[in-house]
Amino acid sequence: MEKQRVLFLCTGNSCRSQMAEAFLRTYASQYFKAYSAGLEPKPINPYTIQVMEEIGFDLSGQTSKNVSVYLGKVLFKYLITVCDEAEKNCPSTWPGINTRLHWSFEDPAKFEGSIEGKMAKFREVREQIQAKISTWLEEQNIPLQSD
Repeated sequence: MEKQRVLFLCTGNSCRSQMAEAFLRTYASQYFKAYSAGLEPKPINPYTIQVMEEIGFDLSGQTSKNVSVYLGKVLFKYLITVCDEAEKNCPSTWPGINTRLHWSFEDPAKFEGSIEGKMAKFREVREQIQAKISTWLEEQNIPLQSD
């Protein structure tokens, strides 16, 4: 069985799309090849790395990438935008995309406050993304696995 390619797209590819890529890669690598990219990529946010490490996910192999790395070069079964800006600004035509989905998550990097407050916001968004990935896989009758 050929693995289906999934691209998680965000504006900066520094938080939400990185988390989604890590969760899908861990939970369903038998079925999917997970990728992430951004319209205006920035380095992976240190809080993203930290909150993912808290639950046993190592992002050291992931990097922030521009969507142009994939546009017209890699065929994806799914394109999933994880922020409203990416949904608004994503190219409307993308060769090879079978299914385009939009999952709106708040940008934890925009939260202003104490370090504890920022960490709490990153954890909240992490939990939302983890739950959405789990639900999406259940809807497709794909059992969760862990590496």
